[in-house]
Amino acid sequence: MNHDSLLMIFARNPEIGKVKTRLAKTIGDEKALMIYLKLLEHTHSVANPVFADKAIFYSARVQEFDILDYYKFPKFLQKGDSLGERMERAFGQAFGQHYEKVVIIGSDCYELSTEIIEDAFAALDNHNVVLGPAHDGGYYLLGMDRHYPHLFKDKKWSTADVLLDTILDLKKLKLSYQMLPTLSDVDEEKDLGELRKLLV
Repeated sequence: MNHDSLLMIFARNPEIGKVKTRLAKTIGDEKALMIYLKLLEHTHSVANPVFADKAIFYSARVQEFDILDYYKFPKFLQKGDSLGERMERAFGQAFGQHYEKVVIIGSDCYELSTEIIEDAFAALDNHNVVLGPAHDGGYYLLGMDRHYPHLFKDKKWSTADVLLDTILDLKKLKLSYQMLPTLSDVDEEKDLGELRKLLV
C-alpha cells in the first residue's frame, strides 16, 4: 500500500459475445468487443496518473496475462451475485486494508477524465460520499470515506432508479455527499459519440 487512497476499477473480462451485449444487438459481437477494448484502454489511461493505489476487479476470472498487463495494476475477482453485492464486498476489502478514501469506477465511460477522478478523491476530504451521475440514472463513480454497506442494499441495479435511491439512502443516513459532472456510459449505439469512428 503506497497511498491512503485506492481507486478500484470494475471490468468485465474482454470476451466476444460477453461484453456490451446491448450494443452488440445493433453493431455485432466483434465490433462490440472492439469498442469495449477501447473503453478499457481509455479507463486505464485516465486512471494511471491518479495519485492513489489502483486495483482491477474482473467479473469472471483473473487473467494472468491480458491486454491490460502493461498497466501493472493488481487484479482481483469480483465476489457476489448482484452488482451491489460485488461492489459492497470490494469496498469492504479495501477499507479492511486501512485505506482512508476509496473510489470505484466502471469501464464504460469514455467521457471520464483523470481530473474527474482526482476531484472525487478531493471531495472525500470534506464529504462522506462522492457520486458521479450517469445520464441513464445510474452512476459511473462512487467514492466513500469509510465502508457504508447500506448504500448497496435494496437497489434495482442497471435501472434508472439507482442514483436517486442512493441519494435517498444518503439523506436517511445523514451522510454528506458531493456530485460530480453528469456523464454518459456507453451501453447502446446511440451512446457511442466519438467512438463511432472506430466502426468505419
